[in-house]
Amino acid sequence: MIKVRRVLISVWNKKGLLEFARKLKKFNVEIISTGKTAALLKKGGLEVKKVSALTSFPEILSGRVKTLHPRVFGGILVNKRHPLHMEEIRNHEIDPIDMVVVNFYPFRRMVKEKLTFDQMLEYIDIGGPAMLRAAAKNFKNVMPISSPLQYRRIIDDLEANKGMVSENLSREFACEVFRITKEYDAAIFSFLKQEEVLVWDLEKTAALRYGENPHQKAGVYKLAGSNNLEYVQLQGKPLSFNNLCDLDAAVAIVKSFTESAAAIIKHASPCGVACNKKLNRAYEDAYKCDPVSSFGGVVGFNRKVDGKTAQKILKTDFKECIIAPSYSKEALKLFSAKKNIRVLEINLSKTINNKDIKRTVFGYLIQDNNNAILEKHQMKVVSKRKPTQREIADLLFAWRVVKFVKSNAIVVAKNGTTLGIGAGQPSRVGSVKIAIGNAARSVHGGVLASDGFFPKPDSIKLMKKYGIKAIIQPGGSIKDPDIIELCNKSNLAMVFTGLRHFRH
Repeated sequence: MIKVRRVLISVWNKKGLLEFARKLKKFNVEIISTGKTAALLKKGGLEVKKVSALTSFPEILSGRVKTLHPRVFGGILVNKRHPLHMEEIRNHEIDPIDMVVVNFYPFRRMVKEKLTFDQMLEYIDIGGPAMLRAAAKNFKNVMPISSPLQYRRIIDDLEANKGMVSENLSREFACEVFRITKEYDAAIFSFLKQEEVLVWDLEKTAALRYGENPHQKAGVYKLAGSNNLEYVQLQGKPLSFNNLCDLDAAVAIVKSFTESAAAIIKHASPCGVACNKKLNRAYEDAYKCDPVSSFGGVVGFNRKVDGKTAQKILKTDFKECIIAPSYSKEALKLFSAKKNIRVLEINLSKTINNKDIKRTVFGYLIQDNNNAILEKHQMKVVSKRKPTQREIADLLFAWRVVKFVKSNAIVVAKNGTTLGIGAGQPSRVGSVKIAIGNAARSVHGGVLASDGFFPKPDSIKLMKKYGIKAIIQPGGSIKDPDIIELCNKSNLAMVFTGLRHFRH
């Protein structure tokens, strides 16, 4: 435990500071402070000792040098459990500092203000990071506080421990200090170099038995500060690397629909997606798209799973995992009889903003997530025949699904249900053949979504042969006029999105 007698406070972000300092005073803590921070605390009626009074040296160089002094850093870095350290600071009349409350000049924010180069240099904090790093290094003796969000936990700890704070909490906050200083330095480096530098802190949250294959080591890592979706595993053995890849795809698909939706995933690709007011019907329709491929797959829902839906799942071959926002008691009871099924509950309310990352031998490819959504008014009808309202609804549905299918991607759909999915083929017509050929039901009267344009007429001829009535595609090919003319001759409706959905 660390007894808090003296605290040094020097902050840019003063949110909640006055209230925090007043609570510190209730524990008879002496406050040392600088500049505007000291002025704010004094104005709030608190007794404050200025750093200049502690060091017997004024702030100089327009405030660039305030705290860089042995009386400050000796007080922060002293090991109170080291007799020679304690004797040395007594000889130099230095008192220990037990808590350091510091946050930095907002360098990253000021970059966006388009200040001059020299103005930006003044926002490079020197004393703040130095003090926090010193306190973090000496966390067994000093509590480092780097954010107003930590004030509440500090006060709770002081109250629970009668004016002392725990070493475990101090260590946790020390870790946060080094994360913050690393990001801060990276922002400065990026500014000076005039190139974007990304700094990611990945914390291991779970060990996996192995990766995609047994000879590959693997784990789950959380990006610090990210808004990963939170899930709870309600039953079943631990998740595998491949399970997590499939679950990621399932969640992404169902989360993209406002209607009740079900998605069945196999090897990170959808093999059935459907929307229906009744969730059990949505699952049943998704399953019928490709019953063979759904064996051993992962099922995702964006609504509470009821007993009827659970019964449907259990009657349709083995499934590795089920993931949904919640479950009825009846559903959980039914699943509990199948111990091998992993059942997960997930919070779908958060927005995911993580970057999409791919590793190549040439380096890491990093891009924004494909969050583009096509609205009805953005569709451009380019054929003579206009799609019906029912076809428009199905075209929008198919377009939403095709985004999650590996390129070349083709989705055939009807009545809010996928009928056939073709993925990952070198040729577009190859994917069209698979989507139609694998369909368990007739595709006649259905619509087709393509993630890219059609460079040749072969796909259109195949669609006409099997009775597909409407097509949605990005457009943008030099062959567009020929494709549109062929659609007109075949009485097919075609709409352009002006938006491509490649997924490699």
